[in-house]
Amino acid sequence: MTHMPDFLRIDPDKRFVSLDATNPAFYSDPNAVYAALHAQCPTFYWEEQKQWFFTGYDHVNALLRDRRFGRQILHVATREELGLLEPLDHVRHFDAAERHSLLEIEPPEHTRLRTLVNRAFVSRHVEKMKPEIEALAHGLIDRFEKDGQTELLSSFADIIPVTMIARMIGIPEEMGPQLLKWSHAYVGMYMFKRSREDEFAADIAAKEFADYVRTVIAERRADPKDDLLSHMIHTEHKGQYLTDDELISTTIVLLNAGHEATVHQIGNSVRVILESGFNPASLFGDEKATERTVEETLRVGAPVHIFQRWALEPVEIDGIEFKRGDKVSLILAAANLDPQKFTDPLTFKPDRAEAPNLSFGAGIHFCIGAPLARLELNIALPLLFARLPNLRIAEPPQVKNVYHFHGLERLDLVW
Repeated sequence: MTHMPDFLRIDPDKRFVSLDATNPAFYSDPNAVYAALHAQCPTFYWEEQKQWFFTGYDHVNALLRDRRFGRQILHVATREELGLLEPLDHVRHFDAAERHSLLEIEPPEHTRLRTLVNRAFVSRHVEKMKPEIEALAHGLIDRFEKDGQTELLSSFADIIPVTMIARMIGIPEEMGPQLLKWSHAYVGMYMFKRSREDEFAADIAAKEFADYVRTVIAERRADPKDDLLSHMIHTEHKGQYLTDDELISTTIVLLNAGHEATVHQIGNSVRVILESGFNPASLFGDEKATERTVEETLRVGAPVHIFQRWALEPVEIDGIEFKRGDKVSLILAAANLDPQKFTDPLTFKPDRAEAPNLSFGAGIHFCIGAPLARLELNIALPLLFARLPNLRIAEPPQVKNVYHFHGLERLDLVW
């Protein structure tokens, strides 16, 4: 980015940045802006967001693991002390669903919940799902192969992750389309500059989602099956069982996190590969090559860009003083492009052997579903390119008009 676009202003001396996150030129290609930030101001105060942001790989990696920062703050301080507003009544169902979310809580609650869920997501357990993922991917391609064209998100990317996470948890597969609707409305709460309509939609989705999960919990209590929900209901940790509220929060977060990012990543990966000019056959020659290709698409096309943390005590990072109750933001997708760690960072290089990407986070909140997401990508991508060897992008890809999650609205392909 040789000249600054009109939506970006950087003052490296003050470390102040003005950046309009709603500008399509930014959210459709955030990597170009990240390159400019790395060059001039890797740690910066984002004026529109009124918060400090970190993009450097070492800072982001360290902050994700730093126990002086947490995903919540009200376990160590009151709203009054911190000057926080009271919760909003019109999002009370959303707040209730998030109250016990693995993404939002800290130890000891986090440890207890994560321990109960973790067993289902360890690599050796997830590996057993390989034949199911393969069969599902083949079945989807069978439906559109003869057409010579498809819109990949609706015909393929949306379906694989939501079907697999629903099966794993024990939610009927036919609920897939409804789960997608709830999830899309729910994650509207994570957007910058969300509107009141977004908040109402997220709250309604949270209530309907929670009510539905409550009915499935009742069924599994009475009639346990070999699924994650039954396991969570009937397993104790140090003499304690999960409450219904904890079960609902955990199920919702696993369903949302278990597919939202992977849907985006399948689309992002296919786009990155097709735009790279590489022959896809060379990228998926064997398991090792496939793994490297998948990791490199995760690095340059990460699906989740930002995670926030609260300072739990006074702390100084990179010369910035934070007091207890300050919020900081870590841009995972920018850390993946740090020129201190990656040579020619904006370029897709499938044989890269540099630092691991931070797309799944790090520390105690490292994505619990990473083994499942990686397995889905390592199976679905080579299969798609093997079955449709002349795959090409038909229309310019449409990027979702949100910043925070990075994914496509449409990806029209022909072969």
